[in-house]
Amino acid sequence: MADDEIINVDDINYAIYTIGEWKNNYEINQIGLSKEIPATKNTLSHVKSSMEEIRNAKFSSSDKEINGFVALAIHLNPKVQDMDLDEVIKLEETEYQNILNELDDLELLDDGETIPLNGEDFLIYKLKKDCHVTTSTPANSFTVDYYNNELKKIEDALD
Repeated sequence: MADDEIINVDDINYAIYTIGEWKNNYEINQIGLSKEIPATKNTLSHVKSSMEEIRNAKFSSSDKEINGFVALAIHLNPKVQDMDLDEVIKLEETEYQNILNELDDLELLDDGETIPLNGEDFLIYKLKKDCHVTTSTPANSFTVDYYNNELKKIEDALD
């Protein structure tokens, strides 16, 4: 890969994010717990699609049907584990609507723009389709460093 390689922001083979903060605080919505903010229309579309897939996954808990976000939160978030299930379900719906509003209000790069692949202004992931699954791999050293630092934070939190 050339150091000066340029990519089109509308290239569906890349997910492009900025590092930032969401307007709202989130306890359940996994997208809102990340500091990765979609920077392109394709990335935004991918994020919304992923959210729908998680929400469409159905599980049973205390004789209630819950979606994937609620199920993940119950298993991973100690704050949520202490909440009444109906409160968790309601909180997930509120967070879902809030994150959709935030996603819809993002200022995105124009499809005709290009960016350097090896720059440090964007987190860039290379997307590969394998059967029904899309995998993402950090596409530059800036994204690798960010990704590794985030993994370390998770590992430290689990210790």
